[in-house]
Amino acid sequence: MIMAAGLGTRMRPLTNDRPKPLIMVDGRTLLDHAIDRLKAVGVNTFVVNVHYKGEMVIDHLKGRSDATFIIQDERDRILDTGGALKRALPHFGREPFFTHNSDSIWLESWGSNLERMIQQWDEHRMDCLMLLAATHSSLGYDGAGDFTMDPEGRLARRQAPRLAPFAWPGVQIIDPRLVARSPAEDVFSTNRLWNIAIEEGRLYGIRLDGKWMHIGTPEAREEAEALLASRRAAP
Repeated sequence: MIMAAGLGTRMRPLTNDRPKPLIMVDGRTLLDHAIDRLKAVGVNTFVVNVHYKGEMVIDHLKGRSDATFIIQDERDRILDTGGALKRALPHFGREPFFTHNSDSIWLESWGSNLERMIQQWDEHRMDCLMLLAATHSSLGYDGAGDFTMDPEGRLARRQAPRLAPFAWPGVQIIDPRLVARSPAEDVFSTNRLWNIAIEEGRLYGIRLDGKWMHIGTPEAREEAEALLASRRAAP
């Protein structure tokens, strides 16, 4: 599932005339970056939720015939991340699935991070496996970190006012059984599902091998473009 329903307020003025998933970086939309990376590890069916300027996302996906796209139309009411997962749950049956925010790209180091996630997934120990980026080396991220990780990969929340070494770049494998434990309301954050998994010791992480770029502002987009251009120019 690709999360493409955000308002993109921090990305203005670039999002005045288009939704954030259709912002261009390195010659491709952010949405296409996410789709292509997931397709590279065998994902061929995508649920894509839409809200702000959702008709533009729908039209864009009509131009791709290399995968199956299921549109989850949230233009009448934005559901937040957890509510979106709850509504999408019937599409996934009992199979664990990726979720991928549409403003997250990265440079790989050795091999595919998504493939490593697939290999590490263990339904007996995990309800959720997050890809985690090192806060000190990420581009476009200025927060205090989100999680700490023990030697087995089990996650805990950052304890303020301390800093945490890892930020969540918006990619996870999640088991439908965790989503099925959603609260009764329709609008809520995925944080509430993660809290359940943390309490039961079933939220795990894997470190992103490479450099994460959070494309959340026009300035971050410019920085990412410069970095990618410099990589292409390097011998």
